[in-house]
Amino acid sequence: MENRARIAYVPPMQTAAALMPIPGHIDPVPVPRAFVPRSDGRIDLLGLSKLDLRMALETSQLDAKQAKLRAKQLFHWIYNRGVTDFSLMTDISKTMQPWLDQRFVISRPAVIEQQVSTDGTRKWLLRSDDAQDYEMVFIPDADRGTLCVSSQVGCTLNCRFCHTGTMRLVRNLTPAEIVGQVMLARDALGEWPSTPEGRMLTNIVMMGMGEPLYNFDNVRDALKLVMDGDGLALSKRRITLSTSGVVPMMARAGAEIGVNLAVSLHAVTKEVRDEIVPLNRKYGIEELLQACADYPGANNARRITFEYVMLRDKNDSDAEAHELVRLIKHYQLPAKVNLIPFNPWPGAPYDTSTPERVRAFSNIIFAAGISAPIRTPRGRDIDAACGQLKTASEKMSRADLDRQAEEKLSALG
Repeated sequence: MENRARIAYVPPMQTAAALMPIPGHIDPVPVPRAFVPRSDGRIDLLGLSKLDLRMALETSQLDAKQAKLRAKQLFHWIYNRGVTDFSLMTDISKTMQPWLDQRFVISRPAVIEQQVSTDGTRKWLLRSDDAQDYEMVFIPDADRGTLCVSSQVGCTLNCRFCHTGTMRLVRNLTPAEIVGQVMLARDALGEWPSTPEGRMLTNIVMMGMGEPLYNFDNVRDALKLVMDGDGLALSKRRITLSTSGVVPMMARAGAEIGVNLAVSLHAVTKEVRDEIVPLNRKYGIEELLQACADYPGANNARRITFEYVMLRDKNDSDAEAHELVRLIKHYQLPAKVNLIPFNPWPGAPYDTSTPERVRAFSNIIFAAGISAPIRTPRGRDIDAACGQLKTASEKMSRADLDRQAEEKLSALG
């Protein structure tokens, strides 16, 4: 049974003489918890599961039978239909609607700025109730639309090619703030109620600001809401979680979330990966690739994606392409490699590999029977491309960036 931060569940008492299972459905026995109200005294229902909703209603003195029914109704209206106004919930009585409105609210993240790229990519700057900023990006394509979702305000890692990595970690995003990004995108695209066909938003990637596996519980709970068939109903095959290599959490991610896995690899030698992905000093390439080999559910139909940013004269040689092939085959990984042209930002210490070098690298991997598409940069003109998300407006010198990098490395131990 999961150890959830928001609600603890107490299993039914058992004795030695009462170990036989009792037939029929048995509801879990929840332990009431304190729901933290907003400044206006109301409780925000965004980010709550069916059981969370039920408990919120019960703690507001609604009887258990009514709470169970209303929780199911609210879940449908919130996550399937995207409704934020209780008065529009037509199967809830007109006398109950004001009662709900007095005690609860269904929020959305506050939009501070929205930008649209010349290629159609959209970026939103969002602000939390405690005045913390984070970003999300929607990337439309002919056959799909992908929402890039953030999991943290800032980042505790310091991947040297990544602009977000120059930020300090402020805090984890809550389930409400994570799923709220999906809800807001659905609002903007006019995609309510949730239907499996005809969507513009077809895919989600946990590749925005932050390291998702350092905010595991909140990311898991948010994605369960996204995948719930009674709500947002997005298939786990349409969701990809990206990690820089938090090895101890990878098996749990596969078992408890079960979505597709992407790994920010970016190098094939210890020396280079230690530099550009400092987490490698804690969890090395061999340990990381073994965790990939052990990832639950990975197979040829659900390949692991290796993200590989192309940095000129740093990780883009023919020899490194051959070594990448060797590693994938040595660990017998069902994998593909996404080659990402480096997206520059002010103060970045690297240059972008030439198009010819990227193609040569890709050709070596393809020749070995491994897919290695070259990702087309999207949203560069609004700093929405891979590795460019950063909400801080201040400009940092190279010396400041180097000093901050050393501080983060020291914290890794």
